[in-house]
Amino acid sequence: MKTQFSIFTGGTTILTIFLLMLTGIQVDAQEKRSFSLAEAQRYALENNTSVRNAALDVKIAQKKIWETTAIGLPQVTAKGQYQNIFTVPMVSFGPSFDPTKLPDGVNLTRADILSAYSDGEPIPLGVKENSTLDITVSQLIFSGSYIVGLQASRVYAQLSNQTLEKTKNDVLESVTTTYCMILVGEESRRILNENLQIVEKTLYEINEMYGQGFVEKTDADQLKVTANTLRNTLNSVERNIQVAYNLMQVQLGTPDSVKIALTDSLPAVIAALNIDPLVAEQFLLDNSPEYQLLGTAEDLARLDYKREKWEFLPTVAAAYVRTEKANAPAFDFSPKDVLAIQATLPIFTSGQRLAKLSQKKMALEQARNNRDYIGENLRLQASQSRFDLLSKNESYKNQKMSMELSREIYDRTLEKYRQGVASSMDLMNSQNQYLLSLSNYYQSVFDVVQAQAKLEKLLNKGIK
Repeated sequence: MKTQFSIFTGGTTILTIFLLMLTGIQVDAQEKRSFSLAEAQRYALENNTSVRNAALDVKIAQKKIWETTAIGLPQVTAKGQYQNIFTVPMVSFGPSFDPTKLPDGVNLTRADILSAYSDGEPIPLGVKENSTLDITVSQLIFSGSYIVGLQASRVYAQLSNQTLEKTKNDVLESVTTTYCMILVGEESRRILNENLQIVEKTLYEINEMYGQGFVEKTDADQLKVTANTLRNTLNSVERNIQVAYNLMQVQLGTPDSVKIALTDSLPAVIAALNIDPLVAEQFLLDNSPEYQLLGTAEDLARLDYKREKWEFLPTVAAAYVRTEKANAPAFDFSPKDVLAIQATLPIFTSGQRLAKLSQKKMALEQARNNRDYIGENLRLQASQSRFDLLSKNESYKNQKMSMELSREIYDRTLEKYRQGVASSMDLMNSQNQYLLSLSNYYQSVFDVVQAQAKLEKLLNKGIK
């Protein structure tokens, strides 16, 4: 969609003017900060919300690398437990024989022997209250998913860096375009004010002449219409400028308490246009952040396909567990030290893994197709942007010449009108012609700056 900036957008209302006046009163209390175009670009690269979030994504991706790496490193966990058994189970091994209880003598009776037996003391199979502490040391020995995941985390970090680069290019383009939009609006306002002053002065002179009977009332009324048209156009430009400033504030990331002022002039921006070397520069597809993102997306799809293939291999892990108890029971069969090695191998999943593998393979093919398709589109865009910039530059030169000629015609017609040689219709036609050529000129300025910013974005010519 083509952005249009026009100084002809109709009239305004008293309420709108009142709100603008209130806005101006509030702005006076704000902090003022001035920016050249280069300063605005650098400030946006540091403070724009999208850029800051993309930079945070880069840091998150770096932490993600270590998070994934740590999965394959030794893990130590501690587990504490307190238990209270309401009824401790008991076990008894039957009567016990104590030979010391036998009476002296050789001839022992059955009763004497039975007297040496007594009921055995029951043995508790546990303790009523106990606290245990388990220390577990685990180590992943082999996992295909872990190996691929580690590679994918690094590729994801690369993707975050490329996204940050693309975001910066987008912000540079938008800041440049908005900066020029404001300059065009302010220059339009200046020229419209000059013309309004001239028309009001002429209107005063015509009213004096009408009072003396030298001109008709139609001539005075026609100039009033012209003055009203200029005022409406000027009010419209004021609103467009305010909207552009608000947009610039969002793009720069400045707080509401800061009032933005631009230090570069429109002629300076036009003079800084460096079109010929830019058009002559070769477009390198691998330097395009957008194409780099597609290449990284293909790498991620390839790793996802690889991870799914490695799911057919076993996962091997080892663990060592040490258990300490505060109150050990008399009979404790649980070992204190345990070393375990576990291998998990999927055997049969009814074709589920094969279906997943096929999906990942087709997703990889889609990523390749997207990269090739977008790559061709980027080459076409670069070629079209060169032609567009050249065309917009030629249009700018022609519109500049037309604007200067129409201004001369308007000035001569105005002087003739004052002398009574030209009619009010001639003055109105020349003035409308001049305003139209002025609007076309400023639109051409905006178009050529926008076209240059777009080509610079494609060529990745942003601030490094």
